[in-house]
Amino acid sequence: GYARIPRGGDRAAGRAALGVGPQQRLLLQPTRAIARKNIGAGIALARALGAVYWLTGAAEDGYGPQLAELLARARCPVRRGLPGGLRMADAYAGADAVVLPSTWEGFGMPLIESALAGRPLAVSDYPVAREVARLGFSWFPVDDPAPLAAWFSNPDPALLIRNRALARHYFGPEALAGRLSDTLARAGLAPRRAR
Repeated sequence: GYARIPRGGDRAAGRAALGVGPQQRLLLQPTRAIARKNIGAGIALARALGAVYWLTGAAEDGYGPQLAELLARARCPVRRGLPGGLRMADAYAGADAVVLPSTWEGFGMPLIESALAGRPLAVSDYPVAREVARLGFSWFPVDDPAPLAAWFSNPDPALLIRNRALARHYFGPEALAGRLSDTLARAGLAPRRAR
């Protein structure tokens, strides 16, 4: 995956568009709504953290009725969609944390986008997330709110700085261009780049 979060997300605009106050905690789930995205776990984490839950994506694959039921039963404030004029960069900037509770992902761009945006991430234990985590990323569990709650009480900026540096190193445009060049060279389609 190649992750790009445009610089300059507007935190104030993102929160204002949702009607979220400066003291409210906002948990962003930047995914579409289908069964494997595990929306219920995202809502449960937001509830446990006393946060507003924000799902940016639409329901797909007939998931609308199930999503409506989950949101109706949510015992926390809920926001839906990306209000007009907001970019995903504004969503990440406006959030206090990101949640990716999926039961399965081919990759899961929020793994990298949250790091590039400087936001803590709560993620489920799906196979690709475990593989990416071995690169050194520090994330929080979706099913136990205590570690993220403790981080909110005493934030460690070093965690965010390290995650951002890892995301740039392994998934930034320069790193991916280099890997593509090496792959093409191995296939005999391009000269191998100098090291």
